[in-house]
Amino acid sequence: MIAALNAARAYLGAAREALAARLAMHPIDQQQRAAHGFAWIATSVAALEAVTDWRAVNGDGNPADAIVAKLAFAETLAQMLGGLPMGQNEFVRPADLGLTNAAHDLAVAVAGWVEHDWAQSRADLASLLAEGCWPSESFHDAELDTIRDQFRRFTDAEILPHAHKWHLANALIPDETVQAMADLGTFGVCIPEEFGGLGLDKLVMCVITEELSRGWIGAGSLGTRSEIAGELIVLGGTEAQKADWLPRIASGEVLPTAVFTEPDTGSDLGSLQTRARLHDGQWVISGAKTWITHASRSDMMTLLARTLPDEKGYGGLSMLLVPKPRGTEADPFPATGMTGSEIEVLGYRGMREYALQFDSLTAPAEALLGGEQGQGFKQLMRTFEGARIQTAARAVGVARRALELGLTYATGRKQFGQAIVHFPRVADKLAMSLVDLVMARELTYAAARAKVTGKRCDIEAGMAKLHAARTAWSNADAALQIHGGNGYALEYEISRVLCDARILNIFEGAAEIQAQVIARGLLATRN
Repeated sequence: MIAALNAARAYLGAAREALAARLAMHPIDQQQRAAHGFAWIATSVAALEAVTDWRAVNGDGNPADAIVAKLAFAETLAQMLGGLPMGQNEFVRPADLGLTNAAHDLAVAVAGWVEHDWAQSRADLASLLAEGCWPSESFHDAELDTIRDQFRRFTDAEILPHAHKWHLANALIPDETVQAMADLGTFGVCIPEEFGGLGLDKLVMCVITEELSRGWIGAGSLGTRSEIAGELIVLGGTEAQKADWLPRIASGEVLPTAVFTEPDTGSDLGSLQTRARLHDGQWVISGAKTWITHASRSDMMTLLARTLPDEKGYGGLSMLLVPKPRGTEADPFPATGMTGSEIEVLGYRGMREYALQFDSLTAPAEALLGGEQGQGFKQLMRTFEGARIQTAARAVGVARRALELGLTYATGRKQFGQAIVHFPRVADKLAMSLVDLVMARELTYAAARAKVTGKRCDIEAGMAKLHAARTAWSNADAALQIHGGNGYALEYEISRVLCDARILNIFEGAAEIQAQVIARGLLATRN
C-alpha cells in the first residue's frame, strides 16, 4: 500500500510540474480543466493518505477495514489512470495535463492494484455490511467517542423518526428540537468556555455535525450559522461584542444567520452592492441579499455590506452584527426596513431560504464587527476554512444515511427468491459507497486536525469539501437506484436524501471554486 501511495505521489508531482509549465504561459482561468484536474488528482492522493493513516491506527481487528482500504486504492488508482470524475460528465485523464509518460510509470508501479479482479472483495464487503459489520470509526479517544455516541443516540431518537415528515411539510425544525440541540451544546461547540461555550475544537464540531446531518442535513446545518457567527466574533469582535453575543449564541438564545450573497454576485464578493452608512449614530442599510438560510427565525444577521463606497472591491466591505426580531409564520420579517420572500427548494429544508430586501434597515453603531471598517472580507475569509470543513462533515453524514437506506432496502427487498443485496450490481453499489464514505470521512477529519494546529488549511478544507460533496451525491444516487422505482416516490426517505445531497456541491463554495482554491494554493500562483 505504501509503495502504491508513493507512486501516486510521484504522479501528482508530475501533474504539478505540468500545470506549472502551462501557467507560466497562460492565466489559470484559461487552463481551468487542467488546473481543476490537478486539484482532483491532489485531492485523491490526500484521500489515500488519510485512509492509510486510518488503517494504520486501527490495525487488523476489523475485517472490513482491510477490504475498504484495498478497494479505495484499487479504484482511485484506476480512476487516476483511466478517468478521474470531476463531475457527472467531466473526467480528467492523463492526456489533459500531458502526463502520458507519468501515467505509464504509474500504471507499471500499480499494475497489481488496477489489473486485479476485485469482485470478490466487493461482495465480501457488502456481506459484512449486511451482517452489521461496519468499518472502524473509533477515535481511540474516550471523550470524542462519547460525544459521537451521545449525538448518534440523539439523532436516532429525536431527528430520524421525524425528519422526512418535516421535509415533506417544508416545516421549520421544531423549537423543541432546537432547544434540545442547544441543551447538548450544539451551538457553542467551538465558543470558548469563558463565554458559555464548550471550548472544543473543529474535530469535535465535525463529529457533531456529521451525526446530526445523518439524521437530516437541516439539523446538521442549523449549527453552521452559529459556528460562522461565533468564529467571526471570537476572531474579530471587540471584547464588548464577545461578551454580548457569544454567551447567547452558545446557549441557543440567539440564532444567527449569515447574510453575504447577493443576486448578481455569487462567489464574486468584491462586487457586493448592499450599502451601510452611519447616520445619527446608526447604520442605515439598503440593498438586496439572496439565498439567506434561516433568515426569518433568526435573531441576528452577520451581514456583509459596503460601508466605504469610494473603496473598490473587497476594501470597502465591512461586517455588521445586526440584531433583528425573530419572525413568525404570520409575520416572517417584522423588522422595519426589511422584507423577504421564500425561495422554494427541492431539499435542504428545515430552515428555509429567502431573498431579502433592505430599505433603510437600521443597526446600532456598535454593530460594526471589531469596530473597524473595511475589514469585512478579511474577517469572513478567516471563517471559510471552518465552514468548509463543517460542510464536508455534513456531506459525510448525508452520505452515511444514504448508504444506511440503501443497505436496509437491499437486505429487506426480495426478488427472484432472494434479497437483492446478494446480486453483484447491488452489492457493488453498497461496497463502493462504503469505500467512498470512509475516504471522505477520513479526509474531513484530516482537515479538521489541520485546522486545530492553527495553521492555514484552506487547501485541506477545500479538498475535504470537494471529495465529501461528490460522495454524498454518488451515495444518494446509488441508494436511490437500489430502491428502484420506490426510490422515486416521495414517501421514501431516500428521495429526500438525494435532494439534500445535491446542494452540497454548490454552497460554501461550489466544486469548481474549491478546485480553483486547491490548484492555486498548491502551486502558490496568483495568475
